[in-house]
Amino acid sequence: MAIEKIVMRNTIRTLRFNAGEMTQQDLADRVGVSRQTINAIEASKYFPSLEVAFRIARVFGKPIEDVFECECRKK
Repeated sequence: MAIEKIVMRNTIRTLRFNAGEMTQQDLADRVGVSRQTINAIEASKYFPSLEVAFRIARVFGKPIEDVFECECRKK
């Protein structure tokens, strides 16, 4: 069966809020990407590379599966 669609969700906004209301720019600076990239990832409009996903998780001291959830829908 072919994969029809990949749906990725994340908890970045909640994690930023719980980390003293960290801004997207603060997170971007710590991860090494632009604020626009963080915004797009947070809005699920862009899938981060595995490296960036791990960096984001590391900033919050969480395992990657606590930050990102991926669902593959099949035909």
